[in-house]
Amino acid sequence: MLVPDDFTHSIADSTRLRILVLLIQLEELCVCQLTDAIDVLQPKMSRHLSILRKKDILLDRREGLWIFYRLHPDLPIWAYKTLQALSLGCLSLQPYQDDLIRAKKTDTCLPNGYHIKVQDES
Repeated sequence: MLVPDDFTHSIADSTRLRILVLLIQLEELCVCQLTDAIDVLQPKMSRHLSILRKKDILLDRREGLWIFYRLHPDLPIWAYKTLQALSLGCLSLQPYQDDLIRAKKTDTCLPNGYHIKVQDES
């Protein structure tokens, strides 16, 4: 069971908070999408995702070569509401705005681990 001390310790890292803000907004992303959006190396991303998964904050789903992450459906309501409030506050700031823009531009993953970027239509 997730307790407040573990939860706040888990989200105190800026990379993990950036991951959670994206997942609150976009619901589910694969590792390569998160890596591209936050602009970190894949081993660092995997380490942070593992921490959040082990604390039952995230749930993963495997599809072929890809691993997708989303908020754990059994996340306590107090934790979910905390993440919603943090997300609302963070989205008016950098780097969260740029993370969301980059995540929305990443369309799909390819078998070799690369992904297709959606062209900016503006």
